[in-house]
Amino acid sequence: MNMPVAPVRPTVAAELLGSPVFRLIKMTLPTNTRITVETGLMASQDTNLDCTTELNGNFLSALMAKFFGGESFFINHYSNRSSKSATIYVTQSTPGDIMVKEMKNESIFLEAGAFIAKTGGIRSETVWAGFTSLIAGEGLFRLKYSGTGTLWFGSYGAIIEKEVKGDLYVDTHHLLAYPSTVKLSLKLAGGLFSSLFSKEGFVLKVSGNGKILLQTRSVKGLAQWLNTKFWG
Repeated sequence: MNMPVAPVRPTVAAELLGSPVFRLIKMTLPTNTRITVETGLMASQDTNLDCTTELNGNFLSALMAKFFGGESFFINHYSNRSSKSATIYVTQSTPGDIMVKEMKNESIFLEAGAFIAKTGGIRSETVWAGFTSLIAGEGLFRLKYSGTGTLWFGSYGAIIEKEVKGDLYVDTHHLLAYPSTVKLSLKLAGGLFSSLFSKEGFVLKVSGNGKILLQTRSVKGLAQWLNTKFWG
């Protein structure tokens, strides 16, 4: 007896263009394909692509993503309903690298503002991060992406992969992404005096086993540097 074969979902062909500092994504969508993109990140698109804007989940989850997760209240869906392939170019707000992650029934947590785009099969949710995340300046909630498909997210600066086996200290604003196999806790960078006057303050203690992603630049660090130029 022949078992029915599930239809193969057409895949999105994607290519990263530009230097690692100013990346953008060229996506080619076959017929009857849809991708989800963060609002305001489309740089160019073919005219046979349809764009629809919807709530980023239901009303409550969209509200949480906006005010607690640093993402948009709305999200854009680009669909190719024409008889030929269509191309869209997608970028990010900060100068930096872009990571492409092929997910297979797994989960990943992203820093607020890192999400760029995703294919079908990946769901997003805003989950409780705890008071550790709040004190670290990352808010009470984290963005979690789960499922099977392709996920694109960006950094400020370059992206460095680090294997965690046990414990590791990470600056709070340099942690870009991490799996559910590691846990976060907050620690002083050193003694009380050193933590206060070294400008390091609190650091994240990453514990467990898995690969985390670090970004080489910090938006907060840039803001602090600019403040010294404008205000002395």
